[in-house]
Amino acid sequence: MCDACVMNRVAASLGRRGALAAMAASVLAASAAPAAAQMVREAPVRRVVDLTHTLRADFPTFSGDPAFQLERVLTFARDGYNVNRFQYFEHVGTHFDAPIHFSTDGATVDRIPAESLVCPLVVLDVRERAAAEADYQVTPDDIAAHETRHGRIPAGACVALNSGWDSRAGGAAFRNADAGGALRFPGFRPDVAPVLLARNAAAVAVDTLSMDHGGSTTFDFHKAWLGAGRWGIECVASLGEVPPVGATLVAGAPKIAGGTGGHGRVLALT
Repeated sequence: MCDACVMNRVAASLGRRGALAAMAASVLAASAAPAAAQMVREAPVRRVVDLTHTLRADFPTFSGDPAFQLERVLTFARDGYNVNRFQYFEHVGTHFDAPIHFSTDGATVDRIPAESLVCPLVVLDVRERAAAEADYQVTPDDIAAHETRHGRIPAGACVALNSGWDSRAGGAAFRNADAGGALRFPGFRPDVAPVLLARNAAAVAVDTLSMDHGGSTTFDFHKAWLGAGRWGIECVASLGEVPPVGATLVAGAPKIAGGTGGHGRVLALT
C-alpha cells in the first residue's frame, strides 16, 4: 500500500484526537526511516497518557540538591503580561539523556533524530519484583519473558521500565537513600543493553532517577546504552496506565545546541 494511502486511512480512523499521531507518522513515512512502519497506527487513538511529572522546585534529584528554580519577573498587572525566568540542571524531573551524557563524542540532545522520538512503546512490568527488592535490576530473562507473552520487541521501540516508582515522586522515598546514603531503586542491569541493541531498540525509559539501579556507582548501563548512540528518558510517570505493547510514544526532547539532555514532555498514545 502506498504511503499516501496509509496516511489517509490512518487519518480517517483517528479523528481529531489522533491528529498528532497521524502527522508524526506522515512525516516519518516521508523520511523513509527504518522504524517508520512501526509507527503507523491502524487503530484509533483512544487515550493520551501523560508520562511527565510536573516539574517543581522540590522535585527529588539524584544528588539530593535542588535543581530547578522559577522566578516571576514580569506580571500582567504591572507589565501587561506574565513572564517567568527559570534555571535548572539538565537532568531533573522527567528528562532526556542524550548519547553525549555518557560518551566522549555521542550526539547532543538537539541531534537525536526526530524520527526516533515517535516510536512504539514497550512496557516491562516489574512492579512486584521492585516491591520485594528495591534495587531490582531488569535482566535478559525479563526481556525473554516479556517477548514470550507479547512478541518480539520491534525495531525502533522505546523499552520502558514500570517499577511503580513514580508513586514515590512526592518525597524522599523516590531517592530511597539508606542509612549510609546509598540510593535504592530499580534499573536496568548492564547485560540488558546488548539484548536491546540486538533488537535495534531506539530508547529506554525508567520511572526512577536513573537507568542504572540506585546503588550503581559505575553507571555501566548508561555507558553501554548511551555509548551505542541510543537515548533514554528518566523519571517518567503513569506507565501503569499504558499496555505492555501497542502504544505509541511521543517524546518531546528539547532542542538545545550542545545539550546533554533536558526536561521534556512525554506522551503515550493508546
